Amino acid sequence: MNRAFVVIVFVVLFCALFLHVNFEPKTFEKLVNVDAVVSLIKEEGLSILKRVDPPSGYKRVAYPKGSFQDYLRNYKLKPFGAKVINYDNTEYFWQYGHIGVLDIFVPENGLQQCADALIRVRSEYLWDTNRKEDIGFNFTSGHYCSWIQYANGFRPKINGNKVAFYKTASINHSKENFYKYLNLIFMYSGTWSLYNELPKVELAKDLKIGDMLIKGGLPGHIVIICDEVVNSKGDKLFLLVQGNTPAQSVHLVKNLEYPNISPWYKLEKDAVISVSNYTFASSKFVRFK
Repeated sequence: MNRAFVVIVFVVLFCALFLHVNFEPKTFEKLVNVDAVVSLIKEEGLSILKRVDPPSGYKRVAYPKGSFQDYLRNYKLKPFGAKVINYDNTEYFWQYGHIGVLDIFVPENGLQQCADALIRVRSEYLWDTNRKEDIGFNFTSGHYCSWIQYANGFRPKINGNKVAFYKTASINHSKENFYKYLNLIFMYSGTWSLYNELPKVELAKDLKIGDMLIKGGLPGHIVIICDEVVNSKGDKLFLLVQGNTPAQSVHLVKNLEYPNISPWYKLEKDAVISVSNYTFASSKFVRFK
């Protein structure tokens, strides 16, 4: 009886080992490929453009100088090795998911979380290109709040889902007041409002720099495309930037799932796409207006 039990245990263990070896080829393949990776990272690069080379056979997609796409691609980075820092000046516990930190100040108030960081980048671009009248976002309630409205002294009175604007402050179009406006947006907007407010990108082939991979929710998550390359077949790869919750340094993420092309990503609608600390189970994309 004991001998039979030993034989059964041996057979079970042998089968388990056989199944593991034969039915997890992707895991094995990824481990093997790690040693063959050609680094696309240029440590001396101090912008997204200069930090990352295109993979072999790919070239960068051209965009007009001064466009939002050009602005993102040339965004300034801190020196290589910079750590992701939380809003309270502590180090984020996971320092292995990024290859660059954007030169963006992290406010100590903790409001600049994942969606907020991208709202800030977009708003600063519009400010710097003298398109201040285009700065505006919906609250989660659906009510629109523009910078011009805020600069002219109008402030929201919020009662549950009811929002009304009243002129309660003096006119102030200063940069300092602009960041007070952004803090208001950070408080009452997020991935949910952006997902419902912004136009959807339905086809992966139409994706471009500035488009965002989003999970609208409370909480949700969002990352933005900051660079784009294409090969002779028309296949595209993208770089991704994200903020996070808690509020922390905005950073350029690695592709931990496919290190052979990291930090580039292949993006497809409805695909499962993992970034350093989050997995988009059914990918959706939106675009700033």
